[in-house]
Amino acid sequence: MNCKQGTELIIEQMIDLLNKIDETSYAKPLKLFNGSTIGQHFRHILDFYSCLLKGVKEGRIDYAKRERDVLIETKPEYAKDIFNTILLQSSQLVENVLIEIVADFSSELNEARPVVPSSVARELMYAYDHAVHHLAMIKMGLKETCPTIEVNKEIGVAPSTVKHWKQAGITDRE
Repeated sequence: MNCKQGTELIIEQMIDLLNKIDETSYAKPLKLFNGSTIGQHFRHILDFYSCLLKGVKEGRIDYAKRERDVLIETKPEYAKDIFNTILLQSSQLVENVLIEIVADFSSELNEARPVVPSSVARELMYAYDHAVHHLAMIKMGLKETCPTIEVNKEIGVAPSTVKHWKQAGITDRE
């Protein structure tokens, strides 16, 4: 599986979850998330993919310049539409294209930000790993707010961990 295929897989997982959750649960502030919502986690994932796609066109990605579209945080159908657009756009990317990344290591407003080299494939990997991390949190939020929603046990789990489970014969993970 290449990076674009991994992107397709994880976006399809997210679209599947978005098909299962109602607007109220999606936008409900959760104590588990210190008042954040499941929708905010989906929005955050989308922000990174949007930055990646915009940056590829410009030759430079800046993940700190996220749009933070609040409609994505409250409307799962809208989020699903955006994910479908990202799915289509990411399928057109060329993985071996070199790209610059504007790094961001400091919270100081005037701190210099280094530019580091990367590739489209590497940034697709980064967005994928970032999505896995947030899907783990989304899965916890769904267990709290929508315990009847069935979530695949592999969502929010790194592929290496799933492989470990398979090798170890572990089948009882939720």
